[in-house]
Amino acid sequence: MTKALLDRILRLLVASTIILVIGFSLITESIAQDAKPAEPAAAEEKPTADFTVSALSAYIWRGQQQTRDSMVIQPSATVGYKGFTANLWGNLDTNPYSTTDASYSSTWTETDLTLSYSRAFGPVTAGLGYIYYALNAPNAGAADPLDSQELFVSLAGNVLLTPTLTIYKEIDHYHQTYFLFGVSHTFELTKMIGLKLAGSLSYLLSDDASTYPKYDDNALPTTDKFNNFHDGVISATLPITPWKYVTIAPTVSWVFPLSDDAKNEMKGRSKNLNEYNYFYGGINLSFAF
Repeated sequence: MTKALLDRILRLLVASTIILVIGFSLITESIAQDAKPAEPAAAEEKPTADFTVSALSAYIWRGQQQTRDSMVIQPSATVGYKGFTANLWGNLDTNPYSTTDASYSSTWTETDLTLSYSRAFGPVTAGLGYIYYALNAPNAGAADPLDSQELFVSLAGNVLLTPTLTIYKEIDHYHQTYFLFGVSHTFELTKMIGLKLAGSLSYLLSDDASTYPKYDDNALPTTDKFNNFHDGVISATLPITPWKYVTIAPTVSWVFPLSDDAKNEMKGRSKNLNEYNYFYGGINLSFAF
């Protein structure tokens, strides 16, 4: 066997070995990829809807008493998709009071429309929105108040207690800014029953003494603007989910003033003998899917 022939045979053996190694590697990689479970496709985000009806012993809004000695029914409908949310909410006073003998034309006192958008940025969720308050007279014989409009922004921490700061700015008739800071946590008691505890503090900054004045110690409005801490709220809710889409939630709340100015104002705006502490409760029935 000549040296040239031997060199040719060696080259063929080396080339064949290289081809076999490459081919075996490709086949092995292909088998491994076929054996590897496919990664699950990202779940498609679907629209959500929530329909809730609340029956409560009072209607208290930002420390202001809106009803007197009557139960309220508050239906609410919410739809959401990709961070966008629309909510329609209303208040029905089952037994409106009257300061005179005037008959009450309607028990429906308020309809609110809220449009909002929120998005998570790591550990923080930011949101913004718009609220339209369509208001009817709160008591028989009274004139309908002017409707209200607000813009709001919010920041929520995706951590324990979910601390949330929301700032509401009136842009229509009632010139004020309302700062609200809240925390909440839900404890899982059983797979069907939870316990949600929540608390909030607020600050009210008025731009107009005619719509949001400071009140004196006699609970009478002054010519000064309100500028102080306002109302605090502590609440406890017991959400019970007997079926997948249904939640029944008994709830209780305590509303109280955070300053003497707030105490005077809440007394002045109260509908029931200068009250300024409110303890009320009821039940919420929700269908969510």
